Amino acid sequence: MRLDKFLKVSRVIKRRTLAKEVCDTGRVSVNGKVAKPSAEVRAGDTIELDFGTKRVKIEIVDTPNTVRADQAKDLYRVLEEIKILS
Repeated sequence: MRLDKFLKVSRVIKRRTLAKEVCDTGRVSVNGKVAKPSAEVRAGDTIELDFGTKRVKIEIVDTPNTVRADQAKDLYRVLEEIKILS
């Protein structure tokens, strides 16, 4: 699955266009490498995301094409969450 689509389906980021913009600015890495929105992700991959005032590191658990809103949190596991001071 594409990185931008996973971020949207899992509701880590609410809109796919916003997920694409965040990826295009270099604020998302997959397995330690800066990733484009079209990067393929799969279960077991680690995503690091700088978004707003937070830095989040998550591990992908599953990559279905669609999921209900109440099940979105089950698609990933938060490994680390750091608040970035301004």
